[in-house]
Amino acid sequence: MRQAFVHDAVVTMEADGDARAPGGAITVALCGHWDHEPPCPLAPHSTDAQRSGDQVRLRVLFAAEPTAETEVRGRIDAALSRGSLTGPDGVTTRWLLRDARPGLLRDDEAEHADRLIRH
Repeated sequence: MRQAFVHDAVVTMEADGDARAPGGAITVALCGHWDHEPPCPLAPHSTDAQRSGDQVRLRVLFAAEPTAETEVRGRIDAALSRGSLTGPDGVTTRWLLRDARPGLLRDDEAEHADRLIRH
């Protein structure tokens, strides 16, 4: 049975970089493309990106079988390590991965996590 997991990361990017691009790269790594029909094949997920200056803090909430957790985290880290994504508008956003690690599910994320588990 699926469980909810959290992966936190920090990237740096230019001020005009699209803070959504790293999340798009994660979706490509987990689902094959950023624009796909649900459900996500490996791990239903959502990514929150909060910018502060040149830093973007990413919080990825995902649901997966416990046996797939390592694979999902590996794909997230690999996507962020690539450091760029060309969006549907043809603009390439570049970033540098500074930190990535497992996070803890917060109480205010429990309902969202339950929805991901059911998908």
